[in-house]
Amino acid sequence: MEKPHVLLIDGMALLFRSFFATSAVNQYFRTTEGLATNGVQGFTRHVLAAKTMMKPTHMAVCWDMGSKTFRTDLFDGYKANRPAPPEDMVHQFDWAQEVSKQLGWKNYGEVGIEADDFIGSFTKQWQDQVDFTIITGDKDMLQLLSPSVKIAFMKKGFHVYDVYTESRFIEEYGIQPSQFADVKAFMGDPSDGYPGVKGIGPKTALQLIQAYGSTDGVLDAIDKLKPAQKKKIEEHKDMLLLSKKLAVIKCDIQLDVSLEELIVPTYTSDHIQLCRDQQLSLLAKQLEKNVELTNDPWA
Repeated sequence: MEKPHVLLIDGMALLFRSFFATSAVNQYFRTTEGLATNGVQGFTRHVLAAKTMMKPTHMAVCWDMGSKTFRTDLFDGYKANRPAPPEDMVHQFDWAQEVSKQLGWKNYGEVGIEADDFIGSFTKQWQDQVDFTIITGDKDMLQLLSPSVKIAFMKKGFHVYDVYTESRFIEEYGIQPSQFADVKAFMGDPSDGYPGVKGIGPKTALQLIQAYGSTDGVLDAIDKLKPAQKKKIEEHKDMLLLSKKLAVIKCDIQLDVSLEELIVPTYTSDHIQLCRDQQLSLLAKQLEKNVELTNDPWA
């Protein structure tokens, strides 16, 4: 019997990408009141296109809920370098989640917990029962790869992805996916605002984990390293260990949800009208295609 296929969507990553891809060419698709809809429409249309292309049986959208998380409690600088969102985007955060719910998609987010951690917890909870595809732009997710998890990194347009499987990752990196957080601990992550070990870049970080297996493994073998590497690591040991904590995705969030709740919904003319009422015309047109397919006796 074929396993269920769950599509997990990094909602905020997709919303940001949709907003900036269209705002860069001055396409905001404003309502008559002047509200930009480009992020909401791009996000939802992308999800619909992914549903058609990837044919999941189940799906969930996971959201970041504000900038304050347990990681900012650990390190004040975590994501502190990110600029404030443009004014035309701010109202679209809640709106995107509302439209997502109206379309029957299950949404998950909690203040203090990042979308990554919800996604990781989903993959852990049902790891032996279902196959997962994660849509994201966040390389941190590579640590979640397994025989039942693949990751589709968003590229240009609605239909282009760079898809990673566990076997592809192992072939390219020469380590297990679970070791990727150790690599991040050494190299840091400028986009997330933590430095790792100053002076150690991605190439050296990967070589260290290939050779010694983990952050602790490198520290245990510190006397075997080149003098310059040893000096850098000893000087920044505290930040190394902190960076590891920041890099690891939590997979132990208690999810009070059954698989049946995530079944991919079908769409009706009521959904189309809801979108028209909100002046989301591009989304309404795309939904019309989905409704036509649903009603097609030959589909």
